[in-house]
Amino acid sequence: MMSESNRIEYEEKLTDDLEREVVAFLNSREGGYIYLGISAKGEVKGIRHSDEIQLKIKDRLKNNIQPSCLGLFDIVSEELEGHEIIKIIIAAGLEKPYFLRKFGMSPKGSFMRVGSATEPLNQRQIEDFFSKRIRNSISKIKSNKQELSFEQLKIYYEEKGLKLNKNFAQNLELLTEDGHFNYVAYLLSDVNGNSIKLAIYKGIDRIDLIENNEYGYCSLIKAAKQVLDKLAVENKISTKITSKERKNRPLWDSIAIREAVINAIIHNDYANEVPPKFEIFDDRIEITSKGGLPAGINKNEFFEGISIPRNKELMRIFKDLDMVEQLGSGIPRILRIYPKNCFKISENYIRMSFHKKISESNSNTDGGQDDNVIGGVIGGAIEELTDRQIEVLKAIHENNKVTYKALSQSFGIAESAVSKHIDALKEKGVIRREGGTRGFWRLINPDNN
Repeated sequence: MMSESNRIEYEEKLTDDLEREVVAFLNSREGGYIYLGISAKGEVKGIRHSDEIQLKIKDRLKNNIQPSCLGLFDIVSEELEGHEIIKIIIAAGLEKPYFLRKFGMSPKGSFMRVGSATEPLNQRQIEDFFSKRIRNSISKIKSNKQELSFEQLKIYYEEKGLKLNKNFAQNLELLTEDGHFNYVAYLLSDVNGNSIKLAIYKGIDRIDLIENNEYGYCSLIKAAKQVLDKLAVENKISTKITSKERKNRPLWDSIAIREAVINAIIHNDYANEVPPKFEIFDDRIEITSKGGLPAGINKNEFFEGISIPRNKELMRIFKDLDMVEQLGSGIPRILRIYPKNCFKISENYIRMSFHKKISESNSNTDGGQDDNVIGGVIGGAIEELTDRQIEVLKAIHENNKVTYKALSQSFGIAESAVSKHIDALKEKGVIRREGGTRGFWRLINPDNN
């Protein structure tokens, strides 16, 4: 169990201090985590009525903190030492200082994390934060078009069992302070001028264009789904011929590509009306988003998964629609498959370049697997496995002695959920345990077992 730190806070139960702790993390450089159901000494106590408490937390953070922190926090339930706990993930905000609504922008309402403690900001710190506050957020840019409709967005919410009421524009932060539709609303509306380009070239440069697709002039959600669908089609070309049959295998890791696409779309700098672009070459796929790293974050922090959402309103909506898992999970998920040098980061853009041949880790010792085995396992079973099971399979390939606890921490899910995925992989005949509790996992190649 980790001790409390500048990024970790333990609370045995939900108290009146919750908003204060969240404000402190919002005003920090890196954000942080609040665990409910764990004492200050690190003893796991558990939380009862978790679902009810999660709803209370969301409602309190929505109504008691300014500026709005929707899209900057995530709430998940986890199992630890046989107890259910609640984990609140908080990203550092771009609109500092954040403060308690009832006390306003004052030392009584504004806080920051200092070591493992939460301390009030002094008036000078508050003024410094306010002077640096980013004002060109797309939520503050008025849409040039005010006659907007949102039927597509409503349909996507209804598909998830959610319904947008008459106040949805205000609730989803689609309005400027004076009540006009903002640029977020414009991007999510049924008809707009935003278009995402997906080009396919013959060769390894941009000389011979063989296909040019545009997905847009519609809700950004619909455009994102169209891009993902197109890439899914293009990702089913490579063929593996075994002694038994001919098998199709993906050119790129599907999980990593999905994360890269969603990250590029959500974190793109739309203030200059430049959408992300996607390009496929003979040897690679390139995904480019406008805007470098957000202010207050460096490359190392970016690769560690520290999240400062550039467009928190889009983040919140994509999260509502289950197109995003947890805050900050996207980049680490990509880096489990592809190296850091796949990223090119400049002041003006971020480009991700993924070559078609997926690099797997070297052989492990003590019965470890080689690349032919991982290829055989995934090539043979990929249509039967969920995305999460494929992730678990790859983690086992990288470390055949990996523990349930390590997998739980890596994926941000409960150990009980990890156990279910492991059981499913064993039932499907792609892994087996050798040597008992002190042994290792073996991947089973369908070509030679």
